[in-house]
Amino acid sequence: MADVTKTRAVVLGGSIAGLFAARVLADAYDEVLIVDRDALIGVDGPRRSCPQGKHINGLLARGQLAMEEMFPGITEEIFADGVPTGDLAGDVRWYFKGKPIKQQDAGLTCVAASRPMLEKHIRRRTQALANVTFVEKHDILGLVTSEDKRRVTGVKVQRLGSKTTEGGRAGLKNTEKVLNADLVVDATGRGSRTPIWLEELGYGRVEEERKKIGLGYVTQHYRLTEDVYHGDLSINPVASAALPRGAIFTKTDGGRVELTTYGLLGDHPPTDQEGLFEWLKTLSTQDIYHAVKTAEILDEPVAFRFPTTLRRRYEKMDRFPDGLLVVGDAVTCFNPVYAQGMTVSALSALTIRGHLHSGATPDPKMYFADLARDVIDPPWEMTNTVDLSFPGVEGNRTFALKVQQFFLSLTQTAASRDGDVAAAYMKTAGMVAKPETLMQPKILFKIIKAVLFGKKNQAVPRSAAAPKVTALPSAGTTTEEKKAA
Repeated sequence: MADVTKTRAVVLGGSIAGLFAARVLADAYDEVLIVDRDALIGVDGPRRSCPQGKHINGLLARGQLAMEEMFPGITEEIFADGVPTGDLAGDVRWYFKGKPIKQQDAGLTCVAASRPMLEKHIRRRTQALANVTFVEKHDILGLVTSEDKRRVTGVKVQRLGSKTTEGGRAGLKNTEKVLNADLVVDATGRGSRTPIWLEELGYGRVEEERKKIGLGYVTQHYRLTEDVYHGDLSINPVASAALPRGAIFTKTDGGRVELTTYGLLGDHPPTDQEGLFEWLKTLSTQDIYHAVKTAEILDEPVAFRFPTTLRRRYEKMDRFPDGLLVVGDAVTCFNPVYAQGMTVSALSALTIRGHLHSGATPDPKMYFADLARDVIDPPWEMTNTVDLSFPGVEGNRTFALKVQQFFLSLTQTAASRDGDVAAAYMKTAGMVAKPETLMQPKILFKIIKAVLFGKKNQAVPRSAAAPKVTALPSAGTTTEEKKAA
């Protein structure tokens, strides 16, 4: 006889947001099922349902810490698999407003893994949990609720591609089934159907915020024939109002380098090879163009379009069914240029963990309130400040926003002249510190001093100064050994 007291959580979507959610749920539920349209187990490359897998996906320093908290030791496992690393402030060549910032270590670990590599390791660790099961190649049809529709009790799914022959005639076998659940977590991304399901159940439409940014980017992979990094991990010219084009050019796994170059407001990079090279000439540094022009090209340029940011305000809903939560891009899609998505997904999972107590199902209203206030609001407000610095982006530019933009401009100028300011600024960008920490007297004084009296950074390559040792730490490397290196 089945154990009717056994508890089950079902996660819709097996990408990184779903895997993080499954990890924390595995500590509270007897069984966790992860449902996805794709094959998941043993997959090393980009998945069909995850087009972002072909492009750069950044895990910010706060995301790395959250990932390590959920999967102790995973960071070193990833590095041991050939993934380069470095410090977000000390080993990345950042350009803001066309100017290089001072490089200074800030204790911010970069995990320069490709999206498939990162997903592979997180999936492998999740799969190792005894009470987690992957329900692959299944379509998600809808929610199952109690008769009064006040509680979600499961989800209807159907296996993809199952065929049978009945009476000599080919047809589709009815493989629809219900997965009963004490908790359902939607991690299906931007295309989440939860807003539609809620409306059909009589809960009304969730409020949405959208901002048209007209972002387009192109990604390509190379093997370099000459070194332009000089000990650095990545070269990142950031788009600005004066030049709404930027790029991330980073070392990654497999001995490759990965380039994603982008433009806003409809100014998009081309996908023909010569056109792409010409585009790279227009960036605020020529290092990327000179590197790829002579590099071995490993694949064709691939384009992606991201017209609008999106935030679903579940925390503002008057009513919400019990037994249902939403995480990751299914709640908020940030401007991907700022690489906040995976980090917010990790923090969303930790927020769920904070609501798994006393064996009770999390209260959705309390969860969404905490998620909005503690996880989403800070990066959403930061990216809104930056996005609205581009004149062509529509939005309400309040006096308070203009003050924030002015202070951000001062901070970026100071970061190009003072290493302490640069490190503090990158801590906020890496979501390790809150933006208001830049207003602390010590940092504020340095910002003012650097703006008024600081010398401009000429971005001297490391090869012209002291070369930096960049040996890859092994899985057993200690913190002391890394510092000595």
